[in-house]
Amino acid sequence: MNETFRRDESAPVTALSAHEEHIQWLQESCLKNRFLPQPAPDSVFVGDGDFKAVGTEFLGHFIRMGGLQPESRVLDIGCGIGRMAVPLTQYLDPDKGRYNGIDPVEGGIAWCRRFVTSVYPSFAFQRVDIAHELYNPQGKISGKALKLPYADRHFDFAIMTSIVTHLPPDEVLVYLSEIGRLLKPGGRLFMTAFVVDPIAAANETGRRDPRLAFQRDGDGPCWFVPDLPRLAAVGFDDGFLDGALNRAGLFTALKSLGSWRGQAADHYQDVFVAERTGGGR
Repeated sequence: MNETFRRDESAPVTALSAHEEHIQWLQESCLKNRFLPQPAPDSVFVGDGDFKAVGTEFLGHFIRMGGLQPESRVLDIGCGIGRMAVPLTQYLDPDKGRYNGIDPVEGGIAWCRRFVTSVYPSFAFQRVDIAHELYNPQGKISGKALKLPYADRHFDFAIMTSIVTHLPPDEVLVYLSEIGRLLKPGGRLFMTAFVVDPIAAANETGRRDPRLAFQRDGDGPCWFVPDLPRLAAVGFDDGFLDGALNRAGLFTALKSLGSWRGQAADHYQDVFVAERTGGGR
């Protein structure tokens, strides 16, 4: 995205493209906007870090890496208490763009409806009572039988940030199958994960983040963190998610490994951007 040119024979100067300048302006505006809704810190039940800063960072990733457009119809699976939704209110076109967020936690959905939908009516939030042993243990809908309440090929862009990091592999396959059903041909999924590649697997204590000292779980593709609940942090063998995406009718347009494994990157978790193929279901 950067263009390099010379004022003279010896002085290289880097100029930002107009597109990149706009993204940076948008992110700065979100960070400075004191009128954007923000929940009380003790009500943020998932995710580390500053609510506004993390959401704003991902807004940039959605546009730069995912190709998100202002006119997109967006589905946010596991929207929580609106961390991704709030900055998107400043980017999605209020007339042409649409946002739907789903989550099993009623408190997060209630906050989003009260503080986001009331001001931005193109943003809708719905509780789906999906069972999860950490976030919704009494849920009535098994993750193995998930059917999301939307029509086929309804969305242009789907978000799954920190979702497969809390799912067993059989449920990952179901979620991705639903994404394949819901995305229009050419639509994209932006997904974060922990990919346990050889670097990540080699030294469980030498990483930048010692909380993610994954160990393999038997003969399957999963890696869990000892002394934590099994679904508190889930890693997968390198190649498992690639295959699961392909099985769902999605091809991987981008796979970018994150900084959690101790290598330099501008994002923490690993990022997949996958595109819905044109034929099929």
